[in-house]
Amino acid sequence: MKIEVRADKPYTVTVERGALARAGELLRPLKKPGTRVMLISDSNVEPLYGSTLRSSLESAGFQVSGFTFPAGEENKQIATVCDMYKALSEGGFTRTDLIVTLGGGVTGDMGGFAAATFLRGMDFVQAPTTVVSQADASVGGKTGVDLPFGKNLVGAFHQPIAVITDPDTLDTLPRHYFNDGLGEVIKHGAIADRELFESFEREPGLAVADMEQVMGRSVSIKRDFVEADTKDTGRRMILNFGHTCGHALEKLNGFKNLSHGEAVGIGMVLACKAGEKLGVTEPGTGERIARVLEQNGMPTEPGFTVEEIVKATALDKKSDGDTLRFILIPKIGESMIYPMTRGELLEALS
Repeated sequence: MKIEVRADKPYTVTVERGALARAGELLRPLKKPGTRVMLISDSNVEPLYGSTLRSSLESAGFQVSGFTFPAGEENKQIATVCDMYKALSEGGFTRTDLIVTLGGGVTGDMGGFAAATFLRGMDFVQAPTTVVSQADASVGGKTGVDLPFGKNLVGAFHQPIAVITDPDTLDTLPRHYFNDGLGEVIKHGAIADRELFESFEREPGLAVADMEQVMGRSVSIKRDFVEADTKDTGRRMILNFGHTCGHALEKLNGFKNLSHGEAVGIGMVLACKAGEKLGVTEPGTGERIARVLEQNGMPTEPGFTVEEIVKATALDKKSDGDTLRFILIPKIGESMIYPMTRGELLEALS
């Protein structure tokens, strides 16, 4: 399955079992033979799939170097990106060369940020290996790192020249992280595709049974929002449903213990709670989302007070001063931007 993304620079997302072994073939039309490639991955993923990707690239005539960093959100820091800059500099990489990121959202965000900023910008390719990154994070051009006081506070918009999504890489994903990633897929259904959401209600094992189709459908939804708003200043913000409270929960957990998809899931339930109290969201919507999350092994309780959660949104990027551009869904499959102050959010959640 090939999905075209018409962003600032159009590119193709290939969603296909076995695509990783065909990466060199897929990239040959985009870069000249002999192009140097920096393959960036983490310590969990590189031993599993690094050799497959490297062999494919080298067979297509690319010169491949590697950079592997310790796995974990806690390493999504500027210091790690500086280590990437050092490896690129010592390897003599130029603006005409290529970065390929192999891994989840952390790898794609940091490697993409390095590509956006090294020598003021070089091409990069995403090869996502988690449900979160395949369904969402690898498409759209958002790159960046965390700071101690907030998630993704330093970053840049930098579109990849291609995304190579191989659902076979999900076979080695621990079940916890597989379920976690479904948070973003469920979110896509909640905001824009009622049929997709209801299919999860009817078939809790849907993603496992037909991952290639589920990933393709989720990517298509993300693509539509990205094309409408490449810089995330309007309609694309709707993709942040669940993220305002979700990022706050990640921060409160010190970016440990609670994964991104789990945090977003809880954030969706909280957003529905606020929307229902405000009379914007159809009653019972939050319960439906919570039920689907629970069916897929995800938590639905925040573990912090609403006061703590609202306070932790202080550096949310979707803010204008004290006003949050909060995302609500009137009902499953429909969504809207609903500006409110933190005081109003606190009241709606209380």
